[in-house]
Amino acid sequence: MKSAVRRPAAPGTRRPAGAGPLHPADLDPPTGTGYAPCHHGEILQGVFLDGAGRRCAGLVTLPMAGRGSTAEFIRRTGTPPEALTVVPAGRTKAARAAALTVAECARRTGRPPEGGELRLAGDVPVGLGMGSSTSDVIAAVRAVADSYGLRLPAGTVARLSVRAERASDPLMLDGRPVLFAQREGRILETLGPALPPLVVVGCALGGGAPVDTLSLPAHEADDHDVRTCERLRTLLRRAVATGDARLLGEVATASATRGQRVLRHPEFEVLTGIARRCGAVGVQIAHSGAVAGALFDPATPGVRHRVRGCRRALDAHGIPVTRTFTTFSTFDTFGTPTSQEVSHGPAHRRGDRPARPGTPRRPARLPAL
Repeated sequence: MKSAVRRPAAPGTRRPAGAGPLHPADLDPPTGTGYAPCHHGEILQGVFLDGAGRRCAGLVTLPMAGRGSTAEFIRRTGTPPEALTVVPAGRTKAARAAALTVAECARRTGRPPEGGELRLAGDVPVGLGMGSSTSDVIAAVRAVADSYGLRLPAGTVARLSVRAERASDPLMLDGRPVLFAQREGRILETLGPALPPLVVVGCALGGGAPVDTLSLPAHEADDHDVRTCERLRTLLRRAVATGDARLLGEVATASATRGQRVLRHPEFEVLTGIARRCGAVGVQIAHSGAVAGALFDPATPGVRHRVRGCRRALDAHGIPVTRTFTTFSTFDTFGTPTSQEVSHGPAHRRGDRPARPGTPRRPARLPAL
């Protein structure tokens, strides 16, 4: 059943008491906003078996708070759907996602598909394997849906994202640890409610130069690869269930080492050596970029000193440190994580809207390391 859409009252007309806040679809032109986070590469990536026993490429990303993409979609009533522009120009994947979402929302609401202007802003570095394009795409999908007064299910957002860019990171799930089939846009397994708490010392390998993933040699998975990936999947499932940061670190290091068969970062051995000497539980890398991280258990005695020593050692070896962050957004005392909700506009969560494109972000609240 379609709900009636209110339009703004005529000038000088007072809105009735208790009418509630204006909805994006009430505005003329209808405007929606969306937000999507980024990630810090992968904890695990490889080829796994789905529920039917079929081989399927999959990954588990390392969530990272404080960075992401915001989108605003101004829907132009009465314009054809192909009259859709994006600012800044050149964000073709996000533009394609917006067009696909317009068609999806028109089908769901019975309203005509219409064009408009998509405005994007964000602070996710491009080419480092942090999901910059997926962040743009998901923010665009959410903004378009918001302009139609819809909150699309995560599965629908995933399907649209894959159609827009052929492979998608699971950023529409907002940090839930899942094994995600990036080329199919579906969850292979939900590993649990949250990763074990970690402190991550982020760095950039290869001097931070973007990685051209299309130029990398392809590696065809064989039966041994699948068995290895399934074993790591089992260990990661146990690490999440028990909150075992050390076991998670072992899985991430094994996956990162396997990724070296393709990426071949010359500093990888230096990174793993520094992490080992500083007492990290492991390392992780982006399997499609240059970003990497040394992983620390926040409950380890002297973790602050260990993290500082890791940063100094990376600097001394010419590996630029990018950011130190945690897998938990806020905290009461160091090592006691709490959670934090992320809003996506009124159609997604009733409350504060995300900042409009171009608005400075508030710095993430992180431990003082």
